[in-house]
Amino acid sequence: MGTLSIVATPIGNMEDITLRALRTLKECDVIYAEDTRVIAKLLARYEIKKPLQRLDAVTEMQKAEDILTRLEAGERVVYVSDAGTPGISDPGTRLVAQVRAQLPTATIEAIPGASALTAALSISGIDIAAFTFLGFLPHKKGRQTALKKIAESELPTVLYESPHRIEKLLEELVQHQVSHIVIARELTKIHEELISGTVAEAQAHFAMHPDAVRGEFVVIVVP
Repeated sequence: MGTLSIVATPIGNMEDITLRALRTLKECDVIYAEDTRVIAKLLARYEIKKPLQRLDAVTEMQKAEDILTRLEAGERVVYVSDAGTPGISDPGTRLVAQVRAQLPTATIEAIPGASALTAALSISGIDIAAFTFLGFLPHKKGRQTALKKIAESELPTVLYESPHRIEKLLEELVQHQVSHIVIARELTKIHEELISGTVAEAQAHFAMHPDAVRGEFVVIVVP
């Protein structure tokens, strides 16, 4: 029986990939990726040439069948998301569940590495002995209920947010009387930035620096 390797890839800086991850990419038979164009840049950087197949949130269950066939044939299959660790607000979870259910004797290994979640927490300067991670909040149904729970939580809550919605999120946090937050933006990239203070201070920062409303955001709501 083959091996399915869930490989973490850089969230920005191309050097943030482990030696084990590079070896796994070099030794595998095929790489399934959330976006083959994204992983192709990483592979080119490290001069790795392997067959690429797309497996995103829409095609996850369909492509899982192909991967099951490959694993039964003894192949070593790699799965990577666009950035960071697969399955953390990214595709991959259903794939792993399917392989575990259908091929219990197959090996599923984690090749750990970069994660925006842990990177942001590590430089936040807040007590993170315990925290809640919610990923991306729902856009409509259940959003206000989730925000209310976040505002009332006794633990720090970590969210992911897109540049198109960050200002809306800040407005909603004000409405729910959230005080202190930490925002990490463009982690590991040239324009990496961390903002720590009140929600109003974060709003003022983005109003003064509209170019900063870009990239992916990790928002930590501090109780």
